[in-house]
Amino acid sequence: MAETTGIEWADASWNPWQGCRKVSPGCKFCYAERDMERYGKDFTAVVRSKTTFDAPLRWLKNGKVKPDARIFTCSFSDFFIEDADKWRDEAWNIIKRTPYTYLILTKRPENIEGRLPDDWGDGYPNVWLLVSAENQEMFNKRWDILEDIPAVIKGVSAEPLLGFINIGTGTHPDWIITGGESGGTSRKMKKEWALFLIDQCEMYKIPVFHKQNGGNKKINGTWGGDTINSETYKQFPKGGNL
Repeated sequence: MAETTGIEWADASWNPWQGCRKVSPGCKFCYAERDMERYGKDFTAVVRSKTTFDAPLRWLKNGKVKPDARIFTCSFSDFFIEDADKWRDEAWNIIKRTPYTYLILTKRPENIEGRLPDDWGDGYPNVWLLVSAENQEMFNKRWDILEDIPAVIKGVSAEPLLGFINIGTGTHPDWIITGGESGGTSRKMKKEWALFLIDQCEMYKIPVFHKQNGGNKKINGTWGGDTINSETYKQFPKGGNL
């Protein structure tokens, strides 16, 4: 969809379809809903993108997105939402045919297993699967599903972070993203919540990317700044297509 993106952990974004429905507290002040409604679109209607469905194929031809780029996939929807079942196989084919690394972040991990391509095997080398987990309940619910699904990189995005999350002593994510909510209605992220996750990442040697502290004021290009206790954390996992 966009040859560039404001999401720091990605180089571009791609929306083969748009529209979603809220499923947990983290969805309350959804940025995608806010942006779509600003342009008069119904966020609850999941529709195939008319002009951007095959964007990665065009990027590959015109060279506007470098082959090793990280692509935030479905930033205005959920790749595994049921409404997109009729288009997903075609999207998987585009992913398979292009060299980009696709970061697929979902709030519906229960839908993943039955919607993977037949040749998925241990995972496509250019696909990272992540679940969104804003609090302990969502971490337990969603990571417990994702940890059993094969993928070259599996991660958790704790954004917006709405409470303490203990990742436990079992199988850990390959990557964790933390961040506060942005916008005029943003809920405050307590510094202690982020530091608790960051400390666990350091203990278990998990790469951690702290995106922002949140709020409605930009500091150094990020909402609320991205420094916490005078430190910045911009780590990425090794493996997969990179």
